Formats: sequence, structure tokens, C-alpha cells
Amino acid sequence: MFELDTRSRKPIYEQLVDKLKELIINEVLKPDEQLPSVRTLAQQITVNPNTIQKAYRELENQGFIYSQKGKGSFVNPSSHTRDTEKIVAVKAELERLILEALYLGVSTEELILLVEKLDASKGGGESND
Repeated sequence: MFELDTRSRKPIYEQLVDKLKELIINEVLKPDEQLPSVRTLAQQITVNPNTIQKAYRELENQGFIYSQKGKGSFVNPSSHTRDTEKIVAVKAELERLILEALYLGVSTEELILLVEKLDASKGGGESND
């Protein structure tokens, strides 16, 4: 499914969260699609099941997945809906990062090209603003 960097300073569960969010955002994992069980994924990527469970719990807290007792974890279809509070937080973080990039000498054109490239790779996005 994906590879983890065991030499990274970033905790394994955070890497798992990031990779799974990427798969959900890029629609590799579809809404209501079942994720591998904790035990199965732990065996596939040779990670402690508790680490997988922690990553799944974090994804559930963030609204990317939901769990059904006895059935497993699934991609949350509502993660595709606009969550205003989350959008405000992401925009604030983006603003901070863009200002930092501009301060460090990244040109406006480079930033625009980056956004356009990301938008094209995602297949476009909603623009309801």
C-alpha cells in the first residue's frame, strides 16, 4: 500500500495518518471503502498493531474515517463535504506558510505555479468561495 521511513524523526503513526489522508484526498480510497484491518495492515507493513490503531483513531478524530464495531474502519464520505471550521484553520495555516515562503524569497509566480500544479494533479477542486 505504501512505505514508511523508519529513519524519519516523524513518528510512524503520524506517517501513517499522512499517507492515508493522502490516499483519501486523492480518492485512491473511495468513500465508504473499507480500510485494511489493524492486524492485516500491521503484518503488511511490519508495524506494531497499536501504532496502526493509534493512526486509525487519529484519522477518525479528524473525520477522515469512521468505525463500525465488529466490521472495521471505512473512509468517511462526509470528509468530502465542506467543514467550515477545518477550512478556516487550513486557510490560516496556508496564510502563515505563504508569508514565510515569500519572506524566504519564493516568488509569487512560483507559488501560483505550485497551486496550479497541485490543482491539476488533484483534478481541480471546488471553488465555492
